[in-house]
Amino acid sequence: MSYLSLSNTSLLAIAICFTVICLTVIGLRGLNHFKAKQALKEELAQHDNFAMGISFASEISVVVATIAYLFEEISISAAQSNPLKVITLIVLLFSFIKIGHLIHRKWILHRFNEEAAILKQNVCAALVDSGMLVANCIITLGLYNWSHTQGFSSLLIAFVSFFLLQGIFALDSKLREYRFARANQGASLQSNFNLENTSIGIRYAGKSIGLSLAIYAGLASAIFHNGKMVENIFTLALHCGTMWLLLYILTAIIKYISLPNIDTALEIDHQDNIGIACIEFAVFSVIGYLLISMFSI
Repeated sequence: MSYLSLSNTSLLAIAICFTVICLTVIGLRGLNHFKAKQALKEELAQHDNFAMGISFASEISVVVATIAYLFEEISISAAQSNPLKVITLIVLLFSFIKIGHLIHRKWILHRFNEEAAILKQNVCAALVDSGMLVANCIITLGLYNWSHTQGFSSLLIAFVSFFLLQGIFALDSKLREYRFARANQGASLQSNFNLENTSIGIRYAGKSIGLSLAIYAGLASAIFHNGKMVENIFTLALHCGTMWLLLYILTAIIKYISLPNIDTALEIDHQDNIGIACIEFAVFSVIGYLLISMFSI
């Protein structure tokens, strides 16, 4: 009786995936070394830059999660029959994630220099940046799962859809900034990131990840119309918009039940209450996952 069901080809596919992960992590380490202008070891171990550690940990998580998601595509049969397709797919997915990350840094939060703040050991900045990086990974994998890009027309639809989803993120961020300003006498949320309020960073990251999971649910429930740009855009806007609305309705109910008579804005914005922020993070994340479970049909 055999207790080990892994074949030699499966073991080889695992080895290929792990090699890709290792090479990518080495590249990330070099990139962080370049940004910090010193060895990553010195920044993390000698200067105890907690923010840099959070940022690097999120980058590693995104790399491993993406390769793990693509495990079947990197199977030995697929790699042998069309190795260029496998390489192109990996490069495209990482490119989409990075583009989304740059959109977040340079456009959505254009008044806040996240990279500089992370180098100054600002944990709030690291949480905000890492949350959006993970969120972009989730929506990129959702787009791939939705479209399964096979040709130029599908890739073009995925590209346009990606920018539509970035627009949803931008609008959601603007609404968060508006609510923050209304609750804090016109104060700027982006300026408050520089004050190193850790709980604000936790809440922002939780909402970003929760929204990305809701969008993934919208993508999973939407039908992909091959070669039809307009139909796909309208379908995506309807499904993802509905999930966005459901996310906030359901989280409001859960927060009302779990945190009765507690002014969460006051606790997080002014008292840096990490416990309340962690509850908000958890609520948004699990409701996003709940939507995936409910609507991934």
